[in-house]
Amino acid sequence: MNWPERTSSLTGTDFYHHAFAMKWAERDSFVLKEIKAGNIPRFLKKFIAVNTSIIDSSTGKIIKATYYAAPDYLSVGTDNDWARINITPNAAQQIADSFHCFLPTRKMVDDIYKAAKVKLEPVPMFAFRDSTPTMWQHHLIIEGQRKDRRGLIAGIKKDVVISGKISSDPRKNRVAIYGWHKLDGKPIQTLYTGHINWWVDYSQGIRLIYRKIKVEGKWMDYMDVLKDTTLQKLLCDEEVCDFYRYNY
Repeated sequence: MNWPERTSSLTGTDFYHHAFAMKWAERDSFVLKEIKAGNIPRFLKKFIAVNTSIIDSSTGKIIKATYYAAPDYLSVGTDNDWARINITPNAAQQIADSFHCFLPTRKMVDDIYKAAKVKLEPVPMFAFRDSTPTMWQHHLIIEGQRKDRRGLIAGIKKDVVISGKISSDPRKNRVAIYGWHKLDGKPIQTLYTGHINWWVDYSQGIRLIYRKIKVEGKWMDYMDVLKDTTLQKLLCDEEVCDFYRYNY
């Protein structure tokens, strides 16, 4: 993956000091500016292999695949001072496209949780959920839980996902969210499209997935996998898997 050269010196702490009073649109623009300036912690650039498999019902053959997921949710800053950020799916899609990535499905969120080395108990917050200070506070709470443990992390955010529920929802401009698994492996958030796409709160995170999937040793684009009636089950457990990306 080709990451942009870092031209911004803002740390994660700096980011939230600057963004303290921002609402969603201004915060989206600020995040896009920083990400395009290469302001991404180095550890986030080393994607983790997640293995999955299905049985082809017509042949009985086991089909194996591997995809590569970011070890944590989208963040800005340096390895010494970084912070997870919360943005709309439209801004997330811009970032995903620029890095040849996509957003996960519900099944992938479950698979990533199972594969995670670091699983933390979710911490719900109840006041000013869409405010930037609450987002910063939630990041600090997670870091207090993590205690410098390294590796693929899960259970700390609801994921913004791609889902066929968006295609079938009669309401326009939806965002799909899912996850926030408890330590028993059960998600707090079932697959949900009730929010309009500009709604962002502290609990929603963006996990990038590299768009090339290795299926039986052969690289395939994730869209081609999802459009294949057999192979799509490697990535998607919904009845209809026809939503591939958000618009911006």
